[in-house]
Amino acid sequence: MQRFTIPRDIYIGDNALEHLKHLNGKKAFLVIGSQRLIKDGTIAKIENLLKEANIETQIFVGVENDPSVETVMNGVKAINTFNPDLIIGIGGGSPIDAAKAMWIFYEYPNFTFAEAAKPFSLPELRTKAKFIAIPTTSGTGTEVTAFSIITDNKNGIKYPIADYNITPDVAIVDTGLVQTMSKTLVAHTGMDALTHAFEAYVSKVRNPITDGLAMKAIEMTVDNLPKSFNGDPNARKNMHIAQCLAGMAFSNAILGIVHSMAHKTGKLFAIPHGCANAIYLPHVIAFNAEEETAGAAYADIAKRLGLQGKTNSELVDSLIALVKDLRSKVEIPSTLNEFGVPENLFKAHLDEISELAIQDPCTGTNPRDISVEQMKQLFETVYYGK
Repeated sequence: MQRFTIPRDIYIGDNALEHLKHLNGKKAFLVIGSQRLIKDGTIAKIENLLKEANIETQIFVGVENDPSVETVMNGVKAINTFNPDLIIGIGGGSPIDAAKAMWIFYEYPNFTFAEAAKPFSLPELRTKAKFIAIPTTSGTGTEVTAFSIITDNKNGIKYPIADYNITPDVAIVDTGLVQTMSKTLVAHTGMDALTHAFEAYVSKVRNPITDGLAMKAIEMTVDNLPKSFNGDPNARKNMHIAQCLAGMAFSNAILGIVHSMAHKTGKLFAIPHGCANAIYLPHVIAFNAEEETAGAAYADIAKRLGLQGKTNSELVDSLIALVKDLRSKVEIPSTLNEFGVPENLFKAHLDEISELAIQDPCTGTNPRDISVEQMKQLFETVYYGK
């Protein structure tokens, strides 16, 4: 038996934010990253809509990329003072992930991060507040997922919190919020979404429901990402929906070693998450496709996209070529070396990142098993472009 969980309600499209004025609640705690959403008027619009619902608001600003334990606990202090019955994460993956973690410790003050990071073992939430997620980037899908990644900078530990309890109650996927994203952000988030869909489609725990979501996300991304990168407003709307579909797929089918590798190298090599995924993805497809079931799944994607090939091997080759072409069109480097990771830094940490990537939770659902030595060889291939 498998479980499939998504938010109770998902509001999609232009002006989806309008749903906020119909919420039931008394106090809403808004969690954001930088001042950008305040300066561009997004937060004022959200506050005004909540005011129409007679909901008082308080804003927590300053969630960094790769949100830290310290930031989360500072947020918890503010939440405890305000006592909201709604918590709203607004922005990219980082503020929404941080807000999810704040929610846990608001409801369970004596919990530890180590306890929270035990997979699918959180106690029931929603005793104090419900959770709403409003994404303003098109990649992470965190508005519909059961995941949150929090970093302990002091001890160098990442806490991957995975539990259906932290799936938001409401996701508001307003397609008007992503029109001002930079080209670089469009590229990185778009390739992140594509990776989510690919990894969900070949996961060891995939199912027909996740397959349908993942495949539609792939089709929409292939059709829209280059156009979105070049500023097409309709393509940006479509990418915002595509990444949501991919999020629903991978939240239930989990991921694979592309994310294992990205998780262990992003901060170390200062590579944005989606950029790292884009660099790793073609090489991981080639590695995984040597396993028969995975190879057949990748070939199926290629067939559904109308790519050339008479055999599974030829279809996989066409699929890899497509991913590389997409990556090139959105101006992402093809290797770690090309990205600018110094060779001495790469070599100094190669054994460490290979071992850590094997231990990453995403490795368990990768379609092909992998040893530390194979992971090391895969990293070397990605670095040098062999």
